[in-house]
Amino acid sequence: MKSVYICLISLLVLLSGCSVNSTDDEILEKAKEKAESYLKNNYQNVSEVTFVDDPNNPMDGITVEGTVNGEAEFTIAMDERFEIAGVSRGKNFPEKKDACKEQICAY
Repeated sequence: MKSVYICLISLLVLLSGCSVNSTDDEILEKAKEKAESYLKNNYQNVSEVTFVDDPNNPMDGITVEGTVNGEAEFTIAMDERFEIAGVSRGKNFPEKKDACKEQICAY
């Protein structure tokens, strides 16, 4: 059920036509910082976050992709305020921290 909710939020953000140009280096770096902070603060045992160098720009939304701990893939969609709109998690992705299951922890 949570994955459906995340997908719907991601779709809404992407369809809203954010006016952010994610190819700008400064914006991309801020997005990566927010994504790494979100992952480390909301998921268990996240020690390393690596990003794909090729930024993804679906319909001008901010999307970053990468791996956690060298193996588990992820994609994070953000709005123009760099707030997390959705997370797609691959195989072997760490579990959410207990305190962050009901409500997103600060990042």
